[in-house]
Amino acid sequence: MTRARASLFISTICTAQLCAYAGIGQTLAILREIGISFRVGNTGDLTWALAGYGLAIGTFTLIAGRLGDTYGYKRILLAGLVWSAIWSAISGTAVYSTHIFFIFSRVFDGLGAALSIPNSLALLGAAYPPGKQKAVVFTLVATMAPIGIIIGAISASLLALVWWPLTYWIFAVTLLMIAGVGHFTIPDESTSKDETPATIRAAISELDIPGAVSAVSAFVLIGFAWNQAPLVGWQEPYLWIALIVGILIAMLFLLIEIYYAHKPLIPFNSISSDVYFILAADACGWSCFGIWASYTWQFVEDIRGTPPLLATAYISPCIIVGCLATASSGFVLQRLSAPIVVSISLLGFMLGSILVATMPAVQTYWTQVFFSVLTVSWAMDTGFPATALALSNAFEKKHQSTAASLAYTVTNYSVFLGLGIARTVEAYVTRGDQSIDSKLKGYRAALSTAVGLAGLGVDFALAGDSQVYLLYFEGPSVSYLSGMPVIDVIYRVSV
Repeated sequence: MTRARASLFISTICTAQLCAYAGIGQTLAILREIGISFRVGNTGDLTWALAGYGLAIGTFTLIAGRLGDTYGYKRILLAGLVWSAIWSAISGTAVYSTHIFFIFSRVFDGLGAALSIPNSLALLGAAYPPGKQKAVVFTLVATMAPIGIIIGAISASLLALVWWPLTYWIFAVTLLMIAGVGHFTIPDESTSKDETPATIRAAISELDIPGAVSAVSAFVLIGFAWNQAPLVGWQEPYLWIALIVGILIAMLFLLIEIYYAHKPLIPFNSISSDVYFILAADACGWSCFGIWASYTWQFVEDIRGTPPLLATAYISPCIIVGCLATASSGFVLQRLSAPIVVSISLLGFMLGSILVATMPAVQTYWTQVFFSVLTVSWAMDTGFPATALALSNAFEKKHQSTAASLAYTVTNYSVFLGLGIARTVEAYVTRGDQSIDSKLKGYRAALSTAVGLAGLGVDFALAGDSQVYLLYFEGPSVSYLSGMPVIDVIYRVSV
């Protein structure tokens, strides 16, 4: 590609990534306004509008990656943009129906994002060989997550001043425009396939349908149990049934992938131990981030009465920090190992969560919220590129979508699952009390869970680096030193 063509190609990929995460920010910022229009007094009843979107991304990203490997990254990416556009338009139309239909439409919108996210990164992974240029491009794409959330929140907050459905209708038109531009700017050569399955039997083998079905079932059941528990409580037997069945199906998925699948969704046998440690650390970090993002937003809106547009402005410095992190991450990744970079990222997540967890109800923005936003933004835009780059370099060129989908599955499902765990902790602390003092205690308990998860992630990251392997086992656990032992987190959830 010429330099001009490469610039258009990268710009299109970045825009597609930005839109996938804008779908989170646009709903997060105006959730109260949406609840008012549906006459839903407790915004907790609408949390599935956010959780369902994240569940769809975390659950179907692996399958989307395999579809990209089989039928072409460009084709699946454009299909995902069009699918999201359709269901975004339906989300706006849900204003004439019920909040249940709105939640339903947001889940299906997340399926489109699941199709576009891994295949966007796979296109770049296939176009660039390992090296400095690839590291820079990957870090550039990573900054689209915070920028997308902020742009989605700003646009939704402004349009909600007129009528909130406009947010989703205008977004649908934007997605269709990006798909149209991408048809011309994304090279067909990047996604050409030597052959595609000609029969149903061949498609089942190529797409690993048994593994896909078991993976989706396990993800959905486990995620449903953890995110429904804060609403009804763990005393409901069907939650325990869903959780146990989900775990058993997850074990079945492992057996299928290791011993049965001809072309497994996740090639467990070819993944080295250090990659497993990095993925585990990444999961802990993004669980922490999901809790931090949700509860920081709720803190400033519910406890301090901040309007949506001003709350978005509070989080907006992450765009500038993201750009600075992008400029430095390529340099850092050339000199430090991925586990060390991920460890530093997790310490940033931990510090940012501590700052919010210890905030008083009344305080100026510039004291703790501002520094928390700076810290977490830097952590987010350094940790994920290291994980994605490590996976991309570990997989062959023809399986770049598998590498990207694995990275994004761990990231997005961890956000979803971590938030469910934190909301369960909050529910058991507040016991249904909606007073300001009770909410404050619940938010702090949830953020303490985030601190413990980040500390556990540091343990995993350091254990995956041979240079600090002995130090990890000889020294005290970082998760314990964080002041919130992991065992205490498990205890809080299980009580």
